[in-house]
Amino acid sequence: MAPLATPPHRIGLLVVQPLKRRHCGECQAGPLQMLVLEDGAPRCLDCADLGHLVFLPRGDTALTRRSREESALSAVVVRFNRRKSRYERQGVLVEEAGLARAEERCLADAEARRRRRMRDARRRAGEDVRFAEAFGAEIRRLFPGCPADRARDIAGHASVRGSGRVGRSAAGRALTEVAVTSAVVAAVRHTDTPYDQLLMSGVPRHEARRRIMAMVETTLRAWRVGVSEAG
Repeated sequence: MAPLATPPHRIGLLVVQPLKRRHCGECQAGPLQMLVLEDGAPRCLDCADLGHLVFLPRGDTALTRRSREESALSAVVVRFNRRKSRYERQGVLVEEAGLARAEERCLADAEARRRRRMRDARRRAGEDVRFAEAFGAEIRRLFPGCPADRARDIAGHASVRGSGRVGRSAAGRALTEVAVTSAVVAAVRHTDTPYDQLLMSGVPRHEARRRIMAMVETTLRAWRVGVSEAG
């Protein structure tokens, strides 16, 4: 039988997934899916007193760590990668009861994380509502003639979390006049002028803005001096 590649130096028990067909050197069982090397000779898990352990594939770091913590006996499972000329970890063998306890711990943590995510989502939602209201109030202060429903729409659009819009910029969060005015200008441009149609017809952006500039300014002047509408 050709010798197995030498597993890496390790602390603790090591189990190998062989690349070739191997039989136990003690009971002759095989071919073995997993084996332990004792004095260079393969042993099946039963002969190595590891047959009662269950295999946990790699992938869940927390579950693996906790399974080993909960198991009095465990082993690391490796397989040789010929292309990289090294052994690579495939998972662990742990006690079934230890795995069950580890799964319970992970489930408890997952539930705690779920509750925390829900709390965070509620908190962010409340913050977003308050910020949009503050943004809308600032629009009405700078443009008292802007209809209330338009102010709410503009504020809501500009302040969407993660949108990258002006309301979420540093200046927008500070409710600076420049940022609030920019949000209003953008809304008027897209809603109250043929700007979008010009873009769709192939007019360059800067030229399209030049063509509708007077319409935007007319609306802004009216909103700055106009009487606030109910909304």
